[in-house]
Amino acid sequence: MKSKFTILLIALIALSSFGGPALAQSEDTVNILFWQAASHLNPYLGNGTKEFEAAALVLEPLARYDPDGVMVPWLVDEIPTVANGGVAEDLTSITWTLSEGITWSDGSPLTAHDVKFSGDFCMNPDTGCTVLSQFANVESLEALDDLTVRINFDSPKPFPYGAFVGYFTPIIQKAQFEDCIGAAALGCNEQNFAPIGTGPFVVEDFRTNDVVTYTANPNFRVESQPAFSRAVFKGGGDAESAARAVLETGEADYAWNLQISPQVLNAMEAAGQGTVVVAFSTNVERLMINQTNPDPMLDADTRSVWMADGSNGHPFLQVPAIWQAMSKAIDRDLIASQLYGAGGTATCNVLPGPPIYASSNNDDCLVQDIDAANAMLDEAGIMDSDGDGIREYDGIPLQVSYQTSTNAVRQNTQALIKQWWSEIGIETELRNIDAAVFFGGDIASPDTYSKFYTDIEMYTNGSNGTDPEAYMGNWRTTEIVHPDNSWNGSNIPRWYNEDYDALLEQMASTAVLEERAALTIQMNDMLVQSGVMIPLVYRGSVSAHHNSVHGVAMNAWDSELWNIADWTRSM
Repeated sequence: MKSKFTILLIALIALSSFGGPALAQSEDTVNILFWQAASHLNPYLGNGTKEFEAAALVLEPLARYDPDGVMVPWLVDEIPTVANGGVAEDLTSITWTLSEGITWSDGSPLTAHDVKFSGDFCMNPDTGCTVLSQFANVESLEALDDLTVRINFDSPKPFPYGAFVGYFTPIIQKAQFEDCIGAAALGCNEQNFAPIGTGPFVVEDFRTNDVVTYTANPNFRVESQPAFSRAVFKGGGDAESAARAVLETGEADYAWNLQISPQVLNAMEAAGQGTVVVAFSTNVERLMINQTNPDPMLDADTRSVWMADGSNGHPFLQVPAIWQAMSKAIDRDLIASQLYGAGGTATCNVLPGPPIYASSNNDDCLVQDIDAANAMLDEAGIMDSDGDGIREYDGIPLQVSYQTSTNAVRQNTQALIKQWWSEIGIETELRNIDAAVFFGGDIASPDTYSKFYTDIEMYTNGSNGTDPEAYMGNWRTTEIVHPDNSWNGSNIPRWYNEDYDALLEQMASTAVLEERAALTIQMNDMLVQSGVMIPLVYRGSVSAHHNSVHGVAMNAWDSELWNIADWTRSM
């Protein structure tokens, strides 16, 4: 039975302007709006998409994915395989050969020593590399000569394309960063704010959490590219104002992540200034369930901190009847259709694509059933004993704090879920935090998503590339976020499961695609059926470009700006 609460109260929020200098179209400058501003330009220390995307104009990987999810060579002439001898027959190494003649923007040659250094930089245990899972099973890197680098694995690696494929793990210049490896990494502001790269643009000016200004790379390997002599990557503001700047006023060329009401977005596009573009890969908006105790009365070494002896578990969210009822009370289809439009569809999986990896074992969550959720809690003896409308478990009222970033769609989603949960006796406190703070890396801030100082939090992420091994590795035990690793890591809910870790180990030595898919589905089901997260919406990436900009190839498998060197303007 569906909830009676099906009327959406979607307010049209006043559209704020972006702070700082106004953007204006010109033939030689491309203006890009990312309403989450970049805090630095080092992807190996990145805490959000904004850092990876801002760096993608400058730093490049060896290979990347095109809009169809197909791996394409980038700084090399061909992708190494077993057939061409680039991947060892025993699957314990992969050898990449750089294309000849590629230089850094300072004119010095790109070499295999830079590739080796990039891997060593991330794998140094003191660096705090946030994309370390991309180097899973990498034992060492060897520069065999100036153009050839071999990556050695500690065991057969059936899918050896984690490191240096896609924008999460680009090549950084050894000469620039060699004094920044390990514990020194975070303090290298000059390098982290203005990395030297092989990409089409060079950093001219960087203002943290605000704007990055680039100029064309004078040593870019493709003659006559990029077509634009300058690029401006502006952060701040919100999704609505970014969309308006491209679709209505025409003052900007590209706006990212337009997670706003589809009705509002469609009306903006009708103005005729720009075009909305959508692409799907693996992104899922989900509710993360804190497996630890976020009680603000606890000290910093205990609050939301996983303990090996299991002594600091959440007081009630690990009870199956509770989180299952919370999931069953949600109308995912309503959220997807009314708040996301073409950019979203309801899902019960953390990994809904590519299709071979999508589980069908959790589809019962697609039907909202408030009555069944209440019955589930009643049968578990979780009742409202004092008549205040809030159920109790072991004497503890079911009151949850639920946080996410400041965003109209997310706040509307919060409002709907709060209402549905109230109908099953769960009281919800809503919090929304500025995206730059929520997704930021300030270890002193209590409001980052990695600190997770609430019961529930909501955000989106997905797999980098078509193979999910590295992505599923985000929830291994060694990725649990805690104070000792400066709140870095990808296991945000602090979930510990040895059986899950064992499946990851098995996948690392499994080469047959169908067997890898079966293992992935098992892991997906464990995450969903163990109360680690509640998937909501399979999100397409929704952005927009001005109609005067040509060559945009929307890409959900790699950086959206992956082919910015090909962009041109026809006024």
